[in-house]
Amino acid sequence: MTSIDQAARRTDFAVVGGGLVGRLVAWQLAGAGHHVALYDRGDESGTQSAAWVAAAMLAPLAEATSAEPLVVALGAASLEKWPGVLVQLPEPVFCQRNGTLVVWHHADRAEAPLFERRLRANAPAALLDGGFLKLAGAQVAQAEPALGTRFAQGWLLPNEGQLDNRQALKALSAGLAERGVRTHWNTSVDAMLEARWIIDCRGLGGKPALPALRGIRGEVARVHAPGIGLMRPVRLLHPRYPLYIAPKENDLYVIGATEVEGEDLSPVSVRSALELLSAAFAVHPGFGEARILELNSQCRPTLPDHRPAILWDGVRTLRVNGLYRHGFMIAPEVANAACELADALASSAATTQDAFAEFRSNARWPELLHGAFAVAHAAP
Repeated sequence: MTSIDQAARRTDFAVVGGGLVGRLVAWQLAGAGHHVALYDRGDESGTQSAAWVAAAMLAPLAEATSAEPLVVALGAASLEKWPGVLVQLPEPVFCQRNGTLVVWHHADRAEAPLFERRLRANAPAALLDGGFLKLAGAQVAQAEPALGTRFAQGWLLPNEGQLDNRQALKALSAGLAERGVRTHWNTSVDAMLEARWIIDCRGLGGKPALPALRGIRGEVARVHAPGIGLMRPVRLLHPRYPLYIAPKENDLYVIGATEVEGEDLSPVSVRSALELLSAAFAVHPGFGEARILELNSQCRPTLPDHRPAILWDGVRTLRVNGLYRHGFMIAPEVANAACELADALASSAATTQDAFAEFRSNARWPELLHGAFAVAHAAP
């Protein structure tokens, strides 16, 4: 038997899919003392993952206008968990908690009360309390001096945050190495893996086992714009393309707005590029001199109810999927819930239908957990 075969047979968990959630799951399980291997068909940087294209805004209150209550609650809890994750990683990650600024042009003022009504109707009181401040006149300029007097009104959501998505993927890769995870990048997994348990985090790659999964296309621009100096993400209300601008380190900005049904991974369209860049220019004319570093698109994996799910097949496979466009916002709590279930399965504490039901009833996020018991469990 080769050393590779021996290592495979000692593997407790094989994590398939090395995007954001796959890395978090593998890193956490390894930190708990398990032998973990991670497989991904893409590269170590994660350039083929949805996380590579994300703006990585941690904005549960702003998302409450359209997201499911479960997603908002996961986002609020993950916002508090991210600092504890980042401090354990061996490389630094830009993380900011300066809030979110929401603004609108006078011509689009009808969007503002609609946004506020949806927010107040859907957001938990704990997020609204002190987390939703109305600004008028000079208060907008005081909150975000770079915008000057361009906007007469706005809302500041002071408790929200963001991080650098690509730095986070890189730091997690270093964290996997530090914790002894055996990583297999640029590796397609077609056969049954030699591990006690399999955790499938492949996003749209998991569609054969989850036929209801579908892709929602998102498109972003990354630009270098020295001299603008936005201090926090800015969201621009608009009836057709509500825009966000997320400032990262070194005058880098991620600009996004579009959301299109379909699993089209073709390059960004001319229309989308014009809308993104024109809207950014309307927020601050300094973007007219910005340099376009990248126009990129990706499809986010989405289940019919727009809620994430952790599914156990009743045998040896967990599937973690459906994070939609909320990946960075909710990933720490989703990954933690998956790891808690994985630990329970490994210790045989949730391997029968009754035991799984009891585990689910005691879990922090029971709505995430789903079990299938068409096949009787056989210990691996």
